[in-house]
Amino acid sequence: MPRLLLPLLLVLSFFSSSTLADEYRDTVKMFQDADAPNAFFKSAYGYAVFPTIGKAGFFIGGAYGEGRVYQHNKFTGTTTMTQASVGFQLGGQAYSQIIFFEDARAYNEFTSGNFEFSAQASAIAITAGASAEAGTKGTGTSASGGQNNATTSANYYRGMATFVIAKGGLMYEAAIAGQKFSFTPK
Repeated sequence: MPRLLLPLLLVLSFFSSSTLADEYRDTVKMFQDADAPNAFFKSAYGYAVFPTIGKAGFFIGGAYGEGRVYQHNKFTGTTTMTQASVGFQLGGQAYSQIIFFEDARAYNEFTSGNFEFSAQASAIAITAGASAEAGTKGTGTSASGGQNNATTSANYYRGMATFVIAKGGLMYEAAIAGQKFSFTPK
């Protein structure tokens, strides 16, 4: 019996809330250290942070991630993100995402229960590589050498600004996708 107790305790400690808190703190720090989103931390009303979102697709794709929502840097609840996509896509990837809320209206809209980003919403990629975006605000492309020297910049669009940092994987896609978020107060 004692031989089984040690592995069980190790597994439970891995999933402890302090480990999760560290994961969120580390993800926020990673975005703070990147040039593009840094200014948003100073002026945003709040934000939602997702340490890891997993995404996969083979013509039809999907993504899922769990996150936390903050208002004036105070934890207010949890959120989940689901995404469905259709179009040419092949592969899988993992990434971190943060959504900044410009004001109370945007925060309240996101935390109202079920919030959806339409296919026109776009994120700014801030890791090495190239990205392109198209939406109702126009089209654009960007390239950066790394997460700390990204050359992209973003503005709020309908009260929200989204940034993504790739963690790994390989995915080719030319697809239309929409993200849906749920919120559970603390």
